[in-house]
Amino acid sequence: MDYVTFGRTGLQVSSLALGTGNFGTGWGYGADADAARTIFDAYVDAGGNFIDTADVYQFGQSEEIVGDLLKGRREDFVLATKFANGAVPAPNRLVTGNSRKAMVASVEASLKRLKTDRIDLYWVHHPDTATPSEEIVRGLDDLARAGKILYAGLSNFPAWRLAHTATIAALTNAVPIAAAQFEHSLVHREPETDLFPACHALGIAPITWSPLGGGMLTGKYRKGDTGRKEGFGGRVFQPEDSAIRTATVDALLAIAEELDTSPDHVAIAWAMGHSAVPLIGPRTLEQARSNLGAAALSLSVEHRTRLDLASTPPAGEKV
Repeated sequence: MDYVTFGRTGLQVSSLALGTGNFGTGWGYGADADAARTIFDAYVDAGGNFIDTADVYQFGQSEEIVGDLLKGRREDFVLATKFANGAVPAPNRLVTGNSRKAMVASVEASLKRLKTDRIDLYWVHHPDTATPSEEIVRGLDDLARAGKILYAGLSNFPAWRLAHTATIAALTNAVPIAAAQFEHSLVHREPETDLFPACHALGIAPITWSPLGGGMLTGKYRKGDTGRKEGFGGRVFQPEDSAIRTATVDALLAIAEELDTSPDHVAIAWAMGHSAVPLIGPRTLEQARSNLGAAALSLSVEHRTRLDLASTPPAGEKV
């Protein structure tokens, strides 16, 4: 696996990150600790060094499993986690959202579950409707000065808020906003109009999630697979419900056949071609091994053009 420089830092991360939302069974859908270990080991064997989790994933189980997996090799990895949702089904309102109160409580709880003394990259999982950017910046800077976190990032923030918060951090000499995490795939290309340009202009590392469109880009739902259509309550499922999506999947499957490779390789390789680090989130060892194969695939200009044309809707039409 190749390594890339993490935004405007000196950190070197693998070209694919391992998302661990499936590590645990607290949500009623996921991988138990033994299965998670096989996925983790496959990722490590492929050269991966960037692990992404969150306090809410499997209601804290993901962080606990990741903490166990890192025993004895903590310094071999860049460890990222998120806060904003709490780690139990019905968290107290004081430990949710983006407030400094929630931030401090959440980071201490995550450190315990992860069994570490610091978090390498701490994400604000998503914006709330109340906390100003100034409070977020001050809170993250305090955590960095206390040695609790090394880098700060914003997840699922709109481009204007990302730019606003990063500018406040720069003007106040606070810990920089080093990274942005957002959804991006052949069936979710909206970030190409604002988030990617913002990241490029501000030196922020783009980390993208759901490069397989919730599994739709594997073509498995055409074969009757349920997967994420039912898992996680369907929250990350992308239905093939428009002509442009059907054309996109058709083009992807055709290119995969031409290259004698799997559709997930093509979809992830396309996402990697946007100067981003995509997050893969396998639930099984088979899925992990398949997803990781994308790191070795180089799409030609002709193939990328075909995928771009197939997935670009006419003005005003739904993707």
